[in-house]
Amino acid sequence: MKYTPPQSVTVTEAIKKMEHYCAYQDRCHKEVMEKLKTMHLIPEAKEKIILHLLEHNFLHEERFAKSFARGKFRIKKWGKQRIVRELKFRQISEYNIKTALKEIDEQEYISTFHELAEKKYDTISVSDPYKKRKKLIDYLLYRGWEQHLVFEKARELTH
Repeated sequence: MKYTPPQSVTVTEAIKKMEHYCAYQDRCHKEVMEKLKTMHLIPEAKEKIILHLLEHNFLHEERFAKSFARGKFRIKKWGKQRIVRELKFRQISEYNIKTALKEIDEQEYISTFHELAEKKYDTISVSDPYKKRKKLIDYLLYRGWEQHLVFEKARELTH
């Protein structure tokens, strides 16, 4: 098999590609940098592209964090701890993480938690009450719900 060197793109082409990439869905700096890596550009070109995306509002960390938090909560039913963990993994600042969490309505958060816990509890088909309780707890903790909520709910459902 013959080696083919990576295809090089011009800065203008790369800007267009990255504009489309960011317009399709909000992105964080880390995702954009990883995408730029695949284009095999020199560091100066990457910097120029990032600046262009920031100046033209294609890349906006706070907007990304807010939409990420709203989406993961509403669609995937993640708790705040999982959302925080994922945002930290994407190197989002503490300030933007706090701002993003304010997007989640507290009443909606609690009612979603109870709904999710009860629905999951009903679908666990293990007869041993201890195993059933453990499965529920593991599921909710993995989803990033706060420990005090999880253990309180598990106690409520298993008694």
